[in-house]
Amino acid sequence: MSASSITRRRSRNSWLLTILMTVICLAFLAPILIVLMNSFKGKLFISTAPFDFPSSEAGTFVGWSNYTEGVRLTGFFQAFGYSLFITVFSVGFIVLLTAMTGWFLARVENKVTRAIYLLLVFSMVVPFQMVMFTMSKLANILHLDNPVGIIFVYVGFGAGLSTFMFTGFARYVPREIEEAACIDGCGPVRTFFSVVFPVLKPTAITVAILNAMWIWNDYLLPYLLLGSTYKTIPIAVQYLKGGYGSVDMGAMMAVLVLSIVPIIIFYLACQKYIIRGVIAGAVKG
Repeated sequence: MSASSITRRRSRNSWLLTILMTVICLAFLAPILIVLMNSFKGKLFISTAPFDFPSSEAGTFVGWSNYTEGVRLTGFFQAFGYSLFITVFSVGFIVLLTAMTGWFLARVENKVTRAIYLLLVFSMVVPFQMVMFTMSKLANILHLDNPVGIIFVYVGFGAGLSTFMFTGFARYVPREIEEAACIDGCGPVRTFFSVVFPVLKPTAITVAILNAMWIWNDYLLPYLLLGSTYKTIPIAVQYLKGGYGSVDMGAMMAVLVLSIVPIIIFYLACQKYIIRGVIAGAVKG
């Protein structure tokens, strides 16, 4: 087979792959675009013509009224504050504590650390539905059913995967840089923050993104622990339902758009580290 035919085949395969990936990308983006489009339409037209663009001539375009109504009905800014507080501190504690744990498990190898590692990995395969009732009862007894207490619950649920990723990455961090820091007079704490943690940055950002997306969008755990007392954004959206199952679809679409914008911005700002961190953290040690 000539070189020109090989080049043409590779070019054709590349075009086919590009087209396929474009179609898949559009399939994933379509729901978001439909929600964004319908957030500027009257609620009656959302049901009758969900795929039509909002138009002033057809009377379907209502401007920002859905957004103002959605913010008013849900108490959006208060819910946003609770979601932001819980997400930021939960992710911060998960990254910090699991990074320390992963480094410790990677450097200290004995029966105890291996047992801890296996328990953390096992926690990844236990469905939340199996423990949610006992967990909610225990959280109530320990007075963790508030915006501060739920942070510790999230740290517990996020520890398994995060520690697994940090441990896999830390095993391939050269010990020589830690030994050099020790010779220069650094203790374990200073060595971790000055030498080890900067090296773990790709995995730390990956862990932060994955956990932020999970915690920000989580509905079930805040609903079980916080209820309607401290409404996060997913719970606030649920309360747009009226009597007999009626829903203000315009307000709901608007609030959904407002709720996904922060996490999309965070993801786009950090997404280049995801693949690098996942690959590094998933290496078998």
